[in-house]
Amino acid sequence: MSSSTGGTGPRLSRSLLISVGLLYAASGLPFGIVHELVPTWLAVEGSSLEELGLVTLVGLPWTLKLLWAPLVDRLSTSARWIAGALVGVAAAVALTPHLSGPALMAVLVAIAFFSATQDIAIDGHTAAVTPDDQHGRVNGLRVAAYRAAMLLGGGGAVALGDVLPWPVIFGGLGVLALGMAAWASRLPPAPREPTSLLEWTVGLKSWLLRRDSLAVFAFVLLFKLGDSAMYPMIKPFWLDSGMSVTELGLVSITIGTALSVTGALVGGELTTRMGLFRGLWVLGGVQALSNLGYAAAAMAPSRWSLYGASMVESFCGGLGTAAFLACLMRLCEGEQTATRFAALTAFVGLTRTLSGAASGYGASAFGYSTYFAFTFLLALPAFLLLPAARRRLGAA
Repeated sequence: MSSSTGGTGPRLSRSLLISVGLLYAASGLPFGIVHELVPTWLAVEGSSLEELGLVTLVGLPWTLKLLWAPLVDRLSTSARWIAGALVGVAAAVALTPHLSGPALMAVLVAIAFFSATQDIAIDGHTAAVTPDDQHGRVNGLRVAAYRAAMLLGGGGAVALGDVLPWPVIFGGLGVLALGMAAWASRLPPAPREPTSLLEWTVGLKSWLLRRDSLAVFAFVLLFKLGDSAMYPMIKPFWLDSGMSVTELGLVSITIGTALSVTGALVGGELTTRMGLFRGLWVLGGVQALSNLGYAAAAMAPSRWSLYGASMVESFCGGLGTAAFLACLMRLCEGEQTATRFAALTAFVGLTRTLSGAASGYGASAFGYSTYFAFTFLLALPAFLLLPAARRRLGAA
């Protein structure tokens, strides 16, 4: 693949566009089921707050997927991994509404495990087949497809809860996953260099221990820190400011998701046109600045200040996400893509988990306005590391 850091580049081929869209729709569907549909179903069925809290633990496979990513990289083909995982998702989703207690928790963990496994294969396949000068556009489309499928498997399915029985809803989503599996089984293989296990291991070690790796990995760890620290406090801030659950669902979640998707598509195109390095500076900077909108809204909360802060932050967050995902794809360097992408996203997951766990303490201690302003400051250290990462991004 040719490397390029600027210019408009050729347009995406139709086959690549369709492939990326369907792959990340398949990736987003089970995530929406586990994180949106299942908690709503359990709440309607009368589960306790303690039980609902424990459900979050079933998502651990998405954080731990690096542990088995080398198997996905080394064995079989991405088509078989993705199709097989989707069959597992389909079966587990269809079983979900018929179970309770430990059996239900086990099947939810199975959904997360199969979903994490297909994510490894999907990320590796996409990174391997995407030309360097198309990383921006591809990742804009990726975010759009993923979020749309999350809405379908989450909010869209929840909306049917008053109309259809839960087993029918879950069964329909299982059939949809089976259809995606049938398509994925015909996915053309990604290019892969035949290497021995020793050569593969040496290559991974070399990638991890390059002279600039510490700065690069620290940049990946910190780039989304500001957003990750603010996000868990947005919903409580809305409710504590007197906004209704309906407003939260419509403006912050539904309209916010649509604006995030739009921002990702725009950000992907801008990253392709201005180049990855400039895209990270400009779009990352806009992403960080948008947190100050919430800080201002918290100083004088009103319906319209919250609406404005939400819309600006959602759109700007999409801009930064597209550039950041293009950065992760570039850092995979076309080799061992499944394992390398899993390692990089593990850093992102660590940032999200640790900053999210501390966010409630920060907002409680300092108040919403001060805390939201502090999340802007948390975003700045990543930019100090970006010059050190420039050579790695340009050479990949």
